[in-house]
Amino acid sequence: MNDEPTVTTEIRGHVFLMGLNRPRKMNAFNLEMLRALSEAYTAYEHDDDLRCALLFAHGDHFTAGLDLAEVGPAVARGVSLFPEGDEEVDPLDLTGRRRAKPVVCAVQGTCLTIGVELLLASDIRLAARGATLAQMEVCRGIMPFGGATLRLPRLTGWGNGMRYLLTGERFDADEAFRIGLVQEVVDPARLLDRGLEMARLVADQAPLAVRATRRAAQVAVEQGRDAAVAALMDEARALFTTEDAREGVMSFIQRRKAEFTGR
Repeated sequence: MNDEPTVTTEIRGHVFLMGLNRPRKMNAFNLEMLRALSEAYTAYEHDDDLRCALLFAHGDHFTAGLDLAEVGPAVARGVSLFPEGDEEVDPLDLTGRRRAKPVVCAVQGTCLTIGVELLLASDIRLAARGATLAQMEVCRGIMPFGGATLRLPRLTGWGNGMRYLLTGERFDADEAFRIGLVQEVVDPARLLDRGLEMARLVADQAPLAVRATRRAAQVAVEQGRDAAVAALMDEARALFTTEDAREGVMSFIQRRKAEFTGR
């Protein structure tokens, strides 16, 4: 019996690390691991001291996807991949409580199906050089149901999205960068460190401003320009009244690094 957690968690300053941890199974997701990842995302969202999360994987591979032998029959019976309570956070950002805080995702080795969808649901995405990615559900007689059909064509363009959704073709980290799926291709030995650097860079900024900026961009993408414009100035004005905004001004005047508190 394996007593190791299927998802590890660690706090480093204001950064929350979430590590997929079934390396002997190429981090394939069983039901336990799906629940554990939702619990990790929920813990991150509920802790105001945590400002950015890093999703990564232990071992040589990010994930081989869903363990279809276990998960497939459960989905066919109507079981949801993740808990759907009002306070539970879906890592794929499709149901339940929506995540308000940013996530950096760093993938290596094999990254299939739900692995790509976790990338798509993240805010900043890194891939190790040599990584292999695929959204290959059509090769198994099923379809993507974790957000790829919503996000991949929008992010990468219709042609790029349809190419990989409809063929299940594998592609490498350089192609992922070309189509805009990832923002950086990193040497494998540097992937975790670079992911931490990026997460810490986000966490160093004013947390209320980070959340508001993310929310404004999300409204623009999901609801369109008019909805985003309508909400923009209210969001901006609210930030001007915060302690962090005053700290930002004082740090500029005093030529020092700002120390934000999230108030």
